[in-house]
Amino acid sequence: MYPPSVLLLATVLVLLVSRGTLGEEKPKLYSNQWAVEVVGGEAEARKLAQSHGFSYKGKILNGIYLFEHRAVFKRSLRQNLQRHQRLRREPTVRWLEQQEIRRRVKRDLRQKRTIEFSDPEWSAMWYLHNPNNLDMNVIPAWEKGYTGQGVVVTILDDGIERDHPDLERNYDPDASYDVNGNDPDPMPRYNPSNENRHGTRCAGEVSAVANNDVCGVGIAYNSHIGGVRMLDGDVTDAVEAKSIGLRPQHIDVYSASWGPDDDGRTVDGPASLAKKAFEDGIREGRGGKGSIFVWASGNGGRDEDSCNCDGYTNSIYTMSVSSASERGNIPWYLEKCSSTLATTYSSGSGAERQIVSTDLRHRCTESHTGTSASAPLAAAIVALTLEANPNLTWRDLQHIVVRTARPDNLNADDFTTNAAGYKVSHAFGFGLMDAGAMVNLAERWQNVPTQRVCSLSAMNRQTSIPASNRLVLHKTTDGCKGTDKEVTRLEHVQARLTITAMRRGELQIYLTSPSGTRSTLLDHRSRDDSTSGFNGWEFMTTHTWDENPEGTWTLEINNMDRHAGMLKEWTLVLRGTSESQGSHGNPHTPHPQLCTQTDSNGVCIANSAVRLTVWSHGPGCCLTPLVTLICCLVVALQGVGPF
Repeated sequence: MYPPSVLLLATVLVLLVSRGTLGEEKPKLYSNQWAVEVVGGEAEARKLAQSHGFSYKGKILNGIYLFEHRAVFKRSLRQNLQRHQRLRREPTVRWLEQQEIRRRVKRDLRQKRTIEFSDPEWSAMWYLHNPNNLDMNVIPAWEKGYTGQGVVVTILDDGIERDHPDLERNYDPDASYDVNGNDPDPMPRYNPSNENRHGTRCAGEVSAVANNDVCGVGIAYNSHIGGVRMLDGDVTDAVEAKSIGLRPQHIDVYSASWGPDDDGRTVDGPASLAKKAFEDGIREGRGGKGSIFVWASGNGGRDEDSCNCDGYTNSIYTMSVSSASERGNIPWYLEKCSSTLATTYSSGSGAERQIVSTDLRHRCTESHTGTSASAPLAAAIVALTLEANPNLTWRDLQHIVVRTARPDNLNADDFTTNAAGYKVSHAFGFGLMDAGAMVNLAERWQNVPTQRVCSLSAMNRQTSIPASNRLVLHKTTDGCKGTDKEVTRLEHVQARLTITAMRRGELQIYLTSPSGTRSTLLDHRSRDDSTSGFNGWEFMTTHTWDENPEGTWTLEINNMDRHAGMLKEWTLVLRGTSESQGSHGNPHTPHPQLCTQTDSNGVCIANSAVRLTVWSHGPGCCLTPLVTLICCLVVALQGVGPF
């Protein structure tokens, strides 16, 4: 019999092993594949791979190729430095990286008008035709003739059942690929649990054929739909990059309903190749107008996760989409953060309805859930908007979403109005996407000027974050006035932070603009016991959209831990445009579809029913509450539409 002290020690060790050592990061797992940048093109890459005993697996991005070595373990806790160093010494090799297997999880949950369709599930699609106007206003876009015609949407996921009777007519093989199997066919792998149904469900929301007596109706039911099978296997940086960078001159919209673990303790995002794929897509995709990346904001709400700790949703290049339940409530899985742009409907409590779509084995479902279901709905609305105006850039689309999203009927107690007049929430972004308003605005939209970037180092030395206390820092800026980086009207704002902390989850971080708009960059995450802190992490906020950045910005870091931390870097990155670039003529007031006259600042001073008087406070000013109330009442009485 062992003494009690030994039994106690054994129990503690078992608990530590099962939970992971306090503050320890998950171990890295390396594959037998290398991404290699080679001078000399594909022929040189093939020759190089063969000379070092590698198999050549194809091109990832321009100039970057995938090599695989059969003598190396497919999964290993250690890098194979010997082969890495040999390859690196080759004069034609500019860069190489042994591919790390990265954990990525699918973001589903396991658990009045006269338009009618013959599809049997149409009546269950409450989020498209709700008699109480609690829908995404899609029918007016359809009534104008917009159905996604000519727009190509690709689902990055676990495959797509291309022969599904509700998808087959719209399936586009040129927008599809099997990255896991390295072949052109994205058909999912079938098993008894149907675990690879995710991509097919997402595809049906976008492009299910209308009036064919099968399942339901896709929002963009005449769009071309493709699928990339990339989640049904080891996910590496190369896998992600090849998927994100697939045929950017053919594919318009990429929809992704996956990301790092939503466990409330992970901080992760795209690695070097995936970052390059995003940048290439934004710079070169769609003939230079930029690929559109729509991303599900995550399902970690129950674990107090923050979508600002997800480098995909936190990116300026993605449209991060949240979920609202049928009743307009915050679902239990929702992650709050300042990078969320807008919201579509999805599942909620057990009593609320879910999303209709196509399912594996030629079936239909009424139970697609989570932010996984929200992102494809957003991608489909984007497809309608691109049909209305194919010349929109990636930034134009974000502007249109901000200006037309509807915060009404969404129940969140943190909605605030920024200095440009937009209501915005950490739960729902700027509100529910409105397809009718988006296509109306797109029809007359003028491209915004080139984005400018004003980057400011906000501190001169490392600063302690006191234990059980807070650190407050200020940075005054003129927005790089008088330079070619000048910004007077904001889009995205980033705070690049390097922080050491004994327990990362005990940090809360806030950024307040000169106009007083306060963004929660990071909230408390009780499960995050990592000691890694943040290393150059770029926290992003959309909440100051269209504000003027000139003035004093305030960074506040609350440290709830009993150990002090250290702020090593704070760089404030202001992105937007300048008045010196000229006016692009677009309205700068919420819900411009109701406006018939604007002042020189783009502020609405009249609609079709009444002339409004506005007290102007300079660029970005907004209607007074009284005038806004009058406008709303007139609109409601005349039946102009949702406000």
